[in-house]
Amino acid sequence: MTEQADAAKKALGVRLRNMRQDAGINAKQLAGMLHCHPAKITRIELGQSNASEDDIRAWAIACGVARLIPELIATRREIALMWEEHRQAMRAGQRYVQARGNALYERTKLLKVYESGVVPGILQTRGYVYGVMEANARLYNLPTDDLAEATEARLSRQHLVINGPNTYAFVLEAGALNASMGDVEAMHEQFDFLIRVTRLPNVALGVIPPAKRRILYPGECFYIFDDNLVRDDLWTGRIRTTRPDEIAVYLKAFEMLHSMAIYGDPARALIEEARSRLPQFGAIS
Repeated sequence: MTEQADAAKKALGVRLRNMRQDAGINAKQLAGMLHCHPAKITRIELGQSNASEDDIRAWAIACGVARLIPELIATRREIALMWEEHRQAMRAGQRYVQARGNALYERTKLLKVYESGVVPGILQTRGYVYGVMEANARLYNLPTDDLAEATEARLSRQHLVINGPNTYAFVLEAGALNASMGDVEAMHEQFDFLIRVTRLPNVALGVIPPAKRRILYPGECFYIFDDNLVRDDLWTGRIRTTRPDEIAVYLKAFEMLHSMAIYGDPARALIEEARSRLPQFGAIS
């Protein structure tokens, strides 16, 4: 868990402990009222365990502060949103992880994406997606029997870019075009699609040239959904936030990165330049 999410969980635990103490109830008494072991109360108060929404409702009622339930549950949901560990999320399989994200993409009217290492997921073509899913399986020791289904689940949202009413802004580092996640045929298909996307009226796809004088250094990829939710992916998990102050930083970073990117014919030239290097790449054994 990130330090921010860990600190937020501990802060909620302290608040729940204070509520209990203000009500004059000890941990054993509260455990009896919540029908759980006293150790659970201690773990929650120390921030070592997550309180469920039912726990919070029962806790607030037992302490005589039922009016705080909506606020406490909102805090708990914000903490749950902050951090998701990839290994834990993928226990249900990559197909499930991909499919559950479709609803968010469908309701997002404006998606802003910065990618420094690979082609953005919603723009990945079949062979490229399959290569990404294979890499995930290797990294997180996942089964490979659902790779085809996971690939289809990711591809099922691509129509939103091609035919949907939504608007998209993509900024890629030039290096992202060099990540060969499939064989040569798959990469040709990927580059063909990127060229097509650069001409769509609802899409702005920019590439930051490799020798560009930078006003902001490269960083991890992030996705901004309608300017009110940010997803920031790391090796071990993903950070999500709805906090306006944090989103403001991502929005500023995106604008800075956007200002360094090139679009239209110059961007297509960089894509074709990456295509020209394809014979240098071999298949992964």
